[in-house]
Amino acid sequence: MKRLFLSVLMVLLILGSAFAGDAPCKQTYGDGGTVYKLATGSPGELGLLKALADTFNAKHGTTMCWVKAGSGKSLSLLKSGDVDACMVHAPAAEKQAVADGWAVDRTLIGSNEFYIVGPASDPAGIFGARDAADAYGRIAKAEALFLSRGDNSGTHKKELAIWKKAGIRPEGKWYVTTKDFMMATLKRANAEGGYFMTDSSTWIMGKKDVPGLKVLFRGDPMLINTYHALASSPGAPNHELAVAFIKFLASPEGQGLIADYGRKIYGEGMYNDAAYARQYDH
Repeated sequence: MKRLFLSVLMVLLILGSAFAGDAPCKQTYGDGGTVYKLATGSPGELGLLKALADTFNAKHGTTMCWVKAGSGKSLSLLKSGDVDACMVHAPAAEKQAVADGWAVDRTLIGSNEFYIVGPASDPAGIFGARDAADAYGRIAKAEALFLSRGDNSGTHKKELAIWKKAGIRPEGKWYVTTKDFMMATLKRANAEGGYFMTDSSTWIMGKKDVPGLKVLFRGDPMLINTYHALASSPGAPNHELAVAFIKFLASPEGQGLIADYGRKIYGEGMYNDAAYARQYDH
């Protein structure tokens, strides 16, 4: 009977959230009476968020609603009050949100990095490029198929910054916008033999499913991807709970979970902790 009750509760939470603004739950974690909502993309898609939420919820008797959204959308949902917190990787937009006063407690929680992957034949010859902008320049010059998420996510923002540095406005049949998330776009790049900039965490988990792709460029400091958590402004219904979750992310326990996530399954951690990320946090 208890199991049935919890199942019904989860269904009601998911359905109910669909009518609470533009922020339906992708998944819910926990079975506590207080529900808080957090928006993020890859950390939820890859399972890190569940690992963090399960530990936090067990101590606080809470339930997390994960709203699946890229960084731009996540920040928009935080601004509108549709979520209580977010985990994002769009530093300039994050700083502006804090400056404008609708987001607080911006906290560095970790990092990964971006890889430029593509077919082993490397038709644009980006292997050995000087930096990310040079790699993008070679792709554009060759008009080799390149897939862009085109969704205002943190990945898309970084991609646009690299094109800008290269002095290129990408356009033409070779430049394809997917409007999709990281793993789906990575698989499409594999199916179509195109280049794509993926984060290292997604690559570690998904590389077995994309045998036609390989990492062709990495290592430019510009490709380091720092993650921050932000909370809703004071006075919002779940502000204190959102702040508590962010403090947990920054605690030794939370940082340990982030740094070790994926190690048992893949033989390497999928994220770096905040201590490592701090050297790239500008």
